[in-house]
Amino acid sequence: MSTTINAADVNKLRQMTGAGMMDCKKALAESNGDFEAAIDFLRKKGQKISANRADRKASEGAVIALTNAERTKGVVIELNCETDFVAKNEDFVKTARSVAEAVLEQEPESLEAVQSMSINGVALSQRLLDEMAKIGEKLEVSKYSILKGNNIVAYIHAGNRLGVLVQMNNAPSEANLQAGRDVAMQIAAMNPVAVDRDGVDASTIEREMEIGREQARAEGKPEAMIDKIAEGKLQKFFKESTLLQQEFVKDPSKTVAKMLADVEPGLTVTHFVRVALG
Repeated sequence: MSTTINAADVNKLRQMTGAGMMDCKKALAESNGDFEAAIDFLRKKGQKISANRADRKASEGAVIALTNAERTKGVVIELNCETDFVAKNEDFVKTARSVAEAVLEQEPESLEAVQSMSINGVALSQRLLDEMAKIGEKLEVSKYSILKGNNIVAYIHAGNRLGVLVQMNNAPSEANLQAGRDVAMQIAAMNPVAVDRDGVDASTIEREMEIGREQARAEGKPEAMIDKIAEGKLQKFFKESTLLQQEFVKDPSKTVAKMLADVEPGLTVTHFVRVALG
């Protein structure tokens, strides 16, 4: 004998799971009104969605960056979905933030370990399947990074499309917290390749030198001057593409290094992480 499914039960299951009304009604019908079985049914639906959408591209999503209260540890993660509509959904952003908070607390060593994390007693892999059952889109964590130090600042660019972590050398203070935020916004906008020239890898330097040589030759410069011209172009590259040498966006009369030194003696950036959506 089939069980009568009333609207109150459907609504109760919807409140418990966040799944759609019709999905909840079907789940209760399939499980003869057993709520636990209905929840399992919805989870299985999520697994089916995951399998059906394995080849779908999850290129939208949210980037979350945050630190602990002491600013000694920061994380940035990217949780992907398929559409911009879902990416802007408040519940989706909350899910992304819960993933970041779990990474901050549990410090997984790989993306595979991220999937095995437990959030409020539920494995992240299952949590994402549950969310897929609700929204009908593929969800996945594609990037994460953990940064440790004595003074870390996090910044999330508007729309959760880019996150930055900045590590500074001085002990945390209100003054350098604001400076760190300014630097993080600089990193978001200008996308430097390294903190300073010492952080630029040899292959990048050689590539820039070779580009400079070819440009000089194309301009008809004498061969004896080629390397000197290329070196000049390399110095311009350092000025434009390394954080501390860049002009400070808020005050182009200063470099980022000078701005930091003006905030506090000896203040500088030792490391940064920049994660952009996609």
